[in-house]
Order: sequence, then C-alpha cells, then structure tokens
Amino acid sequence: MKPIRIRRVIDEAGAEAVLNAAEKLAREQGLRVVMAVVDPWGELVALRRTEGAQIASSRVALDKARTAAIFVRPSREMEEQVTNGRLGALALHGASCLTGGIPLKVGDEVVGAIGTSGETPDEDESASIAGAAADFSTAEVPALTQEGAKFAAEAVGAAAAKRGVAPVVSAVDAGGALIYLHRPDGAQVASVDVTTDKARTAAIYRRPSKDFEEQASGGRPSALHLARAVPLQGGMPITSDGQVVGAIGVSGASSADEDQELATIGADALSAAASGGNGRANGASFFPAAKVKEKFKTGGLLLDTEDYKIDAGRRVQPGDPELHEREVDVIRVASGHATVVTGGEIRGDRIEGGKAQELH
Repeated sequence: MKPIRIRRVIDEAGAEAVLNAAEKLAREQGLRVVMAVVDPWGELVALRRTEGAQIASSRVALDKARTAAIFVRPSREMEEQVTNGRLGALALHGASCLTGGIPLKVGDEVVGAIGTSGETPDEDESASIAGAAADFSTAEVPALTQEGAKFAAEAVGAAAAKRGVAPVVSAVDAGGALIYLHRPDGAQVASVDVTTDKARTAAIYRRPSKDFEEQASGGRPSALHLARAVPLQGGMPITSDGQVVGAIGVSGASSADEDQELATIGADALSAAASGGNGRANGASFFPAAKVKEKFKTGGLLLDTEDYKIDAGRRVQPGDPELHEREVDVIRVASGHATVVTGGEIRGDRIEGGKAQELH
C-alpha cells in the first residue's frame, strides 16, 4: 500500500511570479483588473489589482480562478456550455461560468489557477493566460492517496464493528475534499454528510474538530461562525512528516466521544503507515486484518516487498522439519492443540534433541 504520494502546489513565490506576468500585460494594454491566484482546492494564495479596477472584480476574479482549479480547465469552457444551451452547468457546485480563469499546470498536474476580472471576457482571459505562461515555482507536499484514505476509513470500520457500532467514516484530502467514504449497511443516513463535515473541519483547520466543539460549548459561541467549520467532535487530521495530508471523520457511533475515539484510531493507523513512506513505518507493512484472516484459510503469500516476504502457512497435520537461518515463524493455533519442536538436529523427517512446545 502507498498511503502517501508527493504532489506539487503553487507556492507564494510562484503566485507572485504569475501575478507579475499577468499585471505586466494588463498595464501594457491599460486593463483595469483584479487578478487572483488560488491553490488546487480554489483557496486564495495571492491577489492583486491594477489602478482603477472595480471593487466587485475581487470576488469575481477569485470565483473564476477557483472554477479553473477545481474543474481543471479554463473557466471559458464552462461559460461556453451555458451559452450553447447547457443551463444545468450553472448548478455545478463551486462553478462560476465566466471566462477569465486559467489552470496553472506543471506537466499534466494542476497546481493552482489564476482568475482575472474587470474588463471584457477576452481581455480578462488574456491577462490570465499571460500569468499562466510565467515561469513560476511550486512546493512539493505529501498528499493522501485513495489507497491511504481507504485504509484509514476501513481501519475505523473494523474497529467499530468489533465494538458493535456502525458509524459512517469519511477520509478527505488536505483541502477537505472527499476521497473515500465507508458506509456500513446499518449506518444512519444523516451521518454521511456529518462525517464529511467533521473531516473537512479537521483538514482545513489543521486540528481536531473537537477543539471547536469545546470552544462553542465553553463560552465562545462565535466559533459557530468560523468558515466551513462544524463544531462537532469526530474529525481528526492525518499527518505525514509533520504535515497535514488529510483528515478522517466519524459520525454515528454510540456517542460523540466514541466518534472521536474511532477517528483517532483511523488517523493514528494511517499516520503510522505513512511515517516510513510507501505504506511502511519503521520497516513494517500494514494491511487489513480481514485480508490476513482470509489468506490463512488456504495458506499462501500474504506480502512481498523489496525487503521481505510474509507467507501465511497453514497446517492441519504434522509437517516435515524446517531449517530457518533468516526466517521467523509466528505460530498461532486457531483450534485444538499443536506440538512445536524447536532446536535440536534434523535427521531426515524428524528432529533429535529438540525441545517440545505445547500450544493450545
């Protein structure tokens, strides 16, 4: 499993380079515009306005940039759909169907976007295109993968099942966008939205959502006004090398406290798996307990990495002696009893001078 990948995101210096290029063209052409640069989630990184730009353009430029970032295409394409009769595009969540937003790309990866507003659609777009053509810098940051999100959510699901509860679990990326949702058959419907709200809060505020519940109930009701925050415990950030890469949310267990406990289990499991890179922590690999149980029904290779293998051997009757120089056996008796002989010398199909260990 590879729970973490590396992705690139526009940084502050890169945003300044983009705005410099866009502003240069705007001044040359006498454009009165506002230019906004956002990250891949459409959140503002930097904003600049030329002299005489109208006040309303600040929000419009941001809307255009956000559209280009989250839909990974020029916002002109969205406006053209509406103009050509596809009015349903106006209902797309987070979309502003106005020309002037251009994605910022490194190869095929969208690292942010620029939006410009204040003049004609073509003039706005020309400034954004100039900005996107600039030589801008990016930062490399760890990001939660779909595999990692699934691992964290299912780790919570397994722990919850052992407790006899069936909450909904969501895993989101660092921007609070949903990656994976675990919904047991017995889960309450309302928890689908609540768990995602909790996870988003933990991700974008870089702290447990419990912090906001404690503020709201502890004498600071204004915490209810924090943008996009839900003051309910059960959301926990997921970290890798000290950076928040996403979050896990839990809703629908037996209590709010249990939601929080389970979310912590999921976040800790993923953080441990991610701490060593490539799904490994301190040389260990992690996989669901259900996979182990299933493999031992028949026996066979459970894991094969560059450094070691794990073979799920199964015996239902006496076997031949084995000489292990580097291997380690972990023996579990699932039912009945077994005699394991260690040490001694192998003599054909038997061991002489060994020590018998009785397992039940």
